Amino acid sequence: MIEIAVVGAHLSGLALNQELITRGGALLRAVATEPCYRFFALAGGPPRRPGLLRTAAGEGFAIATEVWALPPEGFAAFVAAVPPPLCIGTLLLADGSRPKGFLAEPEGLRGAEEISRHGGWRAFLASIAEQKEAVP
Repeated sequence: MIEIAVVGAHLSGLALNQELITRGGALLRAVATEPCYRFFALAGGPPRRPGLLRTAAGEGFAIATEVWALPPEGFAAFVAAVPPPLCIGTLLLADGSRPKGFLAEPEGLRGAEEISRHGGWRAFLASIAEQKEAVP
C-alpha cells in the first residue's frame, strides 16, 4: 500500500472521497502538516478545491490532512487523474511521516484566496456556511 495525504475534496465524506474508496483506499489517520505550508481556495470548480504550497520552515501554517493507503494500481490510477494546477509531491507531516500528497503549482494560485488561517479545508467550508447563515 502507498500512503497519500489529502487536504480538500478527497477528505472523508466530501465530494471526491469516492475516488479514493473506489480505488481500494483505506483511511489510516488524520494528522496536520508541519507548519511550513500556505493553503489556498483555488479559483474555479465545482467542486471547490484547495491548493497547498510549501514555504520555508516556520513561515507557514499547520494544515489538517487525512492520510489514506492505496494499492499500487489504485495509486497509479489516482495520480494519473490529478488535474493541473494540482500535483503530487512529498508532504511533511507533524507525526514525522512523509507521504505523497497534493500540492499546487505556484502558477495555479492566480485568483486563489489564501485560507491558511483556517488550518484546514473543513474549517474553511464551515466558515463559508456560517457566512451564508449570517446573511439576512
